Amino acid sequence: MSSSVPPVRVLFVCLGNICRSPAAEIIFRKLVTDEGLADRYEIDSAGTIGHHEGSPPDPRMAESLRRQGFEISGRARRIREDDLSHFDLIVTMDESNLENVRNMDAEGLYHAKIRPLTSFCSEHDDPRVPDPYYGGQRGFDHVIELLKDGCRGILRETAG
Repeated sequence: MSSSVPPVRVLFVCLGNICRSPAAEIIFRKLVTDEGLADRYEIDSAGTIGHHEGSPPDPRMAESLRRQGFEISGRARRIREDDLSHFDLIVTMDESNLENVRNMDAEGLYHAKIRPLTSFCSEHDDPRVPDPYYGGQRGFDHVIELLKDGCRGILRETAG
């Protein structure tokens, strides 16, 4: 890839940036790396609140991902206003995240690139990626399957 071609910048967003969005970042990063496309993407994640800022991914999510062969990385951060202009695609996990991110864009300049992850899914028809924080292990495993489905859809849409 020519260094003059800018990468596709993808930001995953959930509430606290410790479960869903870092898992999506980790899954998407491995997916593009496995496809030999890592140099074509800039991938990050953020939360709509800053309560967990600086924290690593939730240990239960990290363990679920490790069991499936994913390498765990990242620290929680809060989404910033300049993320709206910097990223090409801002992927939210549920309706609340979608609304919160769109509310940051009062003029509606970036609404078209703020999209729910489930809009990229082809194998699941869930309306949102549920927050597994207060649920059991099955919740984490289901979220990972949804994220893998959505991340494959994002790659299909953006790799072309």
